[in-house]
Amino acid sequence: MTASLWPQLTAASCTEDVIFQGPRWRTEPSDLILPINSPDHQATIMCEAEGSPPPQYRWSLNGTLIDLGNDYRRHMSGGSLIISNLDKDQDTGAYQCTAFNTWGSILSRRASLQFAYLENFKTQTVRSAVNVREGQGVVLLCGPPPHSGELTFAWIFNEYPYFVQQDSRRFISQETGSLYFAKVEPTDVGNYTCVVNNTVTKEKILSSPTPLVLRSDGVMGEYEPKIEVHFPDSVPAAKESVVKLECFALGNPVPEISWRRTSGVPFPSKVKTKNSNAILEIPNFQQEDAGTYECMAENRRGKNAARGRISFHAKPHWLQTITDTALSIEENLFWECKANGKPKPSYSWLKNGEQVMAEGRVQIENGALSIAALNLSDSGMYQCVAENKHGIIYSSAQLMVLASPPSFSKSPLRALLKARSGSEVTLECKPQASPPAISLWKKGNEILITLFPNGTLKIANVTKRDAASYTCIAKNQFGTASTTGKLLITDPTRITMRPTNMEIIVGESIVIPCQIACDPALDVSFSWAFNGQLIDFQRDSDHFERVGGSISGDLMIRNIQLSHGGKYVCVIDTDVESLSTSAILVVKGPPGPPDKVSVEEITDSTAQLSWTPGRDNGSPITGYIIQARTPFTVGWQAVDTVPEVVNGNMLTATVVGLNAWVEYEFRVVARNTVGLGEPSPSSAKTRTEDAIPDTAPTDVGGGGGTKSELVITWEPVSEELQNGEGFGYIIAFRPVGTVTWTRAVISTPGVARYVFRNDTIPPFSPFDVKVGAYNNRGQGPFSSIATVYSAEEVPSVAPKRVRARSVSAAKIEVIWEALPAIPERVLGYEVVYWEDDTKPDTVGKVRISGNSTQVNITGLKANTVYYLSVAAFNTAGPGPQSAPINNTTKKPPPDRAPLNIQWTMIGSTLTLHWDPVVAMETESKVTGYLVSPSSRHHYNDINTILTNKTTAELTLSASDNYLIQIKAVSEGGEGVGSEPIHIHKLSMGARGSGSSRLSPLCRSAVLISALLSSVW
Repeated sequence: MTASLWPQLTAASCTEDVIFQGPRWRTEPSDLILPINSPDHQATIMCEAEGSPPPQYRWSLNGTLIDLGNDYRRHMSGGSLIISNLDKDQDTGAYQCTAFNTWGSILSRRASLQFAYLENFKTQTVRSAVNVREGQGVVLLCGPPPHSGELTFAWIFNEYPYFVQQDSRRFISQETGSLYFAKVEPTDVGNYTCVVNNTVTKEKILSSPTPLVLRSDGVMGEYEPKIEVHFPDSVPAAKESVVKLECFALGNPVPEISWRRTSGVPFPSKVKTKNSNAILEIPNFQQEDAGTYECMAENRRGKNAARGRISFHAKPHWLQTITDTALSIEENLFWECKANGKPKPSYSWLKNGEQVMAEGRVQIENGALSIAALNLSDSGMYQCVAENKHGIIYSSAQLMVLASPPSFSKSPLRALLKARSGSEVTLECKPQASPPAISLWKKGNEILITLFPNGTLKIANVTKRDAASYTCIAKNQFGTASTTGKLLITDPTRITMRPTNMEIIVGESIVIPCQIACDPALDVSFSWAFNGQLIDFQRDSDHFERVGGSISGDLMIRNIQLSHGGKYVCVIDTDVESLSTSAILVVKGPPGPPDKVSVEEITDSTAQLSWTPGRDNGSPITGYIIQARTPFTVGWQAVDTVPEVVNGNMLTATVVGLNAWVEYEFRVVARNTVGLGEPSPSSAKTRTEDAIPDTAPTDVGGGGGTKSELVITWEPVSEELQNGEGFGYIIAFRPVGTVTWTRAVISTPGVARYVFRNDTIPPFSPFDVKVGAYNNRGQGPFSSIATVYSAEEVPSVAPKRVRARSVSAAKIEVIWEALPAIPERVLGYEVVYWEDDTKPDTVGKVRISGNSTQVNITGLKANTVYYLSVAAFNTAGPGPQSAPINNTTKKPPPDRAPLNIQWTMIGSTLTLHWDPVVAMETESKVTGYLVSPSSRHHYNDINTILTNKTTAELTLSASDNYLIQIKAVSEGGEGVGSEPIHIHKLSMGARGSGSSRLSPLCRSAVLISALLSSVW
């Protein structure tokens, strides 16, 4: 590179990363006023700054540096000054804190330390009496003693705690402390004591009493007002302060006080008057409140006025401050600060706490400081000072003058920069350098001249030929630096498969495609946005998942909900560009619930409904279904409507086929091509009008009862079908073959039985019967006619030749002779049995219908005497019983099974042997044994053997398995069965015993038997 190129090149500098570490204030001192006898005898004036290194501090009092090393009463804590053993003469004054570190110094605002006190009145003897005529005005002077700090005044009348109450006639000035009487009255005579309170020290002192005596030489006549208390001709007022003007006049009659501005401008609403207008108070005083104010005192004898001008003044306050600045060596500094105040503030400048003088390179004009051709010695802490007679303010900033060779350590070129072919590439050259460095660019070894003033190199419409290494070289008088990066040009990315607008049914799943073709050198990422919000695949993993490889960003949506309908945007980000493509997804679902279902009109069988449609959820509503519910239905039921089919454009329909006088609720369900939606909220409960019953009772029948009765029964009409209040039944009956109906009315809806009694009714006589319904609206239909027989008489004759035979310990057989033909019907016989006539609770009963004359009574106790009687019965009940007979059940069979059963199997012949069972005295004698074989395949082909011996032979099939059980048999019945003996087809030619005491020859067969026992 030739040196002649450098002057043509661009200067580049970077000072954005400079860190300013000079001191800056966190807390500045504030004015203090302390009681002279402060309880802790200590004052702390706050001062704290920040910086790096941490600032140090020094203090001055009234402009003189405080030597803290030789001052035992003053020391610092951090930057704050602590003064012990306070002394009014030594410690009163203006304090200023200086904070400094290696970068420079700054001064704080000035803070005053004052001491408040209140001395006693010099004389404590009674003051001279004040003699005054009635009606005359008078002033009682307070004359407060020496003090510091704000005072307030009050007066005691005669003795504490009776204080003088101010009104239009009496006034206590808070400026002088004096007590003013516009005119004296006899009740004012007494002693008056002035009470002085210091608001800072909270001290309170009392003057000597001043007697007020009424003269006896007459009453003072009326006279015009004389203003005794008035504000000065000129009143200075600070901005935002509270201004109070006092004005009080003596006079007879008592003068009235009024206020005005001589300019005629009315008072703003913030201005208030107090103490019967003796005080005018202006809070938050502003420039526009300044001017001449007039107090007017007036009575019927005349008037008087006092005027004074309130002038506005304000401490300086900043409009524009200076800020930390870093500039390169040889650059120019320009700082300007602006402040407002009244009077207008003057400006001065400090550097590191010392006055800056205008000379040579340094120029000061009003609030502006300029320094030309900066050098390193100009670095430091600067303060702009604005001051008027009411205050002084400081604005601080740090100036850093920089001198350094170029450096790319904070802004190097990227080692590899990728760019899309055809795009514009910007390469920035931003070295840190002071003074600014001049720079040039090289492409490989080729020097590039065309660049922007800030050192930026731009290449428009890049092609593959622009791919190369690019170097920025920066230079100033302190050195040279360079940074290099490689530019890679990639092919444009293309979207090969875009999403398209789609419609889908709720609950289904779908994949929205988003696929690209791109340069292999690029890093690619896919993201999806739904209705403008980025999809969080972790949070929304229940429904959303990105599928595909590095060049596919397909979006899978599972179990789609209605809320998933909207705009989906696929965003493809690469190193060099960002592309997007979008589609609209319409999710169709069943309609939403209709709303506001109301009954517009209702009759006894119809209801006209209206409703508002719900959301169609992407598919037009094709129709509606009306459902109803009553207290008598289970859940909601679809109802008939007119029109029969309610299409999707209709919002009204008439429900038909309703029952009269029933409370209904209705709801509407919408449907579309997707399906049925959720039902609407139910309508208000509405009752249909009443009507004559239209349903007759069913299942009319009856019969039975007692002599001379006609019993009629029916199925009651349900409440749902009663059609109104006052529901009841009309029962009509007549003998078969006659014409005239006898009627009876029952007014209880739930009754289902009516009994007509009349001694003339022949027994078992047929009647035509029908039952109708009625309510308050009238009579409804009758049922069809049924034939019902009147009550019949019980059989009049008892059975004869009754015999009983004990069959076993639990069974008795009863036999009797059938009755001959008698006038009454016989439907069957009833056997009654009991153990003892004195125990009616032991009665048992067995009925047998038809002509049978024999029955077995079972479940009886063994060895027990039973009494038995037989009677014939019909619908009227049982007739007379036969004379009782008795019979005793057998003793019970032995409760022990045969033991020591031995068996031998030779071929197909099974031989069994067992020990006899011996009955006890209370048991039936054993008469034989029952041998019961059973087989899975030949169950019905094998006969049970009854033998009176203790041995038996059975012929068994060799191809089957058997179970053998043996029971003792007696008159009392069968005894307890033995444990089953298992005989298996593999046991042919074996022996065994029921007690498991086997000979050695039998063991192998029994073992096989045990293995096969699972088949049972």
